[in-house]
Amino acid sequence: MGLFGLFNREKKESLDKGLSKTKESIFKRLGRLIAGKSKVDDDVLDELEEILITSDVGVDTTLKIIERIQERVKHEKYQGTEELNTILREEIAALLAENHKSSVDDFDLPQESRPYVIMVVGVNGVGKTTTIGKLAYRFKKAGKKVMLGAADTFRAAAIEQLEVWAQRVDVPIVKQKMGADPASVAFDTVSSAKAQGADVVIIDTAGRLHNKINLMNELSKIKNVMKKIVPTAPDEVLLVLDGSTGQNAFEQAKQFTKATEVTALAITKLDGTAKGGVVIGVSDQFSIPVKYIGIGEGIEDLQLFDKKAFVDSLFGE
Repeated sequence: MGLFGLFNREKKESLDKGLSKTKESIFKRLGRLIAGKSKVDDDVLDELEEILITSDVGVDTTLKIIERIQERVKHEKYQGTEELNTILREEIAALLAENHKSSVDDFDLPQESRPYVIMVVGVNGVGKTTTIGKLAYRFKKAGKKVMLGAADTFRAAAIEQLEVWAQRVDVPIVKQKMGADPASVAFDTVSSAKAQGADVVIIDTAGRLHNKINLMNELSKIKNVMKKIVPTAPDEVLLVLDGSTGQNAFEQAKQFTKATEVTALAITKLDGTAKGGVVIGVSDQFSIPVKYIGIGEGIEDLQLFDKKAFVDSLFGE
């Protein structure tokens, strides 16, 4: 087996392991649902609806999936419950494809934007700092020159945690004291990155939702000052969500998409939960692509989201 094939196999094994709790939960219940049933009728669909909702796919997305299955059963004359697994898999894959036009398979960056600026948002405790650190590692491993900006100045711990990651990955970090103006930190970071020829800049921001107006104003100010250095900045606004919180992740997505224009999602901690269905629901409800998923604590356990690999892993090859 070649090096590329070995890498793909290791990546698949990591994904399978990371999604194992969700897969086990869904398939155990699907198995019980199908047992003794000969056809896909209203009772089967009602129970399937409950399985999806309690797997945190979300009510609206679940209803959409159930309606699609009903149509297929009716028009394609599916009768036996043995086909239900295949139909469910195909409909989830189709739903994900609507918000993920292509599968990304590397940490390359657009040639026209240097530095490429990523502004990371999300509440405290979702794995935001860890995600930034792992992203920095991934980009550096891909041969990119990376710089971090500690613009979450609301908590001293946030600055210290990001500094630990910067040292671990061996990338430069721009920081100021706790309580400093976050926009000032962002401005200094992007200015320094441009002067030093960095390829990618990752800016951390405060994760407060207690006052949406303040959050909105703060994020807008950060964006505006970065544009003075790099007119395209931020090239990406990445919202980090904790997959293990289920419906709470939906609420956070709702609040942050109101506060700023979110362009991509990172969903963390999927390895510790049976609520992996949140990936499907959040992507569908907010029409924002999931770009990264966290499937373990290791530095390599932040993967680019590949919709085909995700469905394959969830339903088996």
